Amino acid sequence: MVEIRFDKRVKVLFSKIKDNLLKEKIMKQIKKISENPEVGKPMRNVRKETRELYVKPFRLSYYYLKNENVVYILDLYHKDKQ
Repeated sequence: MVEIRFDKRVKVLFSKIKDNLLKEKIMKQIKKISENPEVGKPMRNVRKETRELYVKPFRLSYYYLKNENVVYILDLYHKDKQ
């Protein structure tokens, strides 16, 4: 398992979510990332070397540093606001 670190903005966005079921889904996806960091879809172009997982209706963006065995959760944003 890898170490998970959160961006400050993600913590604020996560705290604003009122739906507990959605929070559980997001936490399950974060656990899935910690078990297998390469599970997400690799991004291209400007966002190269980051990955994303889809948690309806949000996308969870993260960056995996293999040499340090750390995953940085970068952003949690709505699918329509890409």
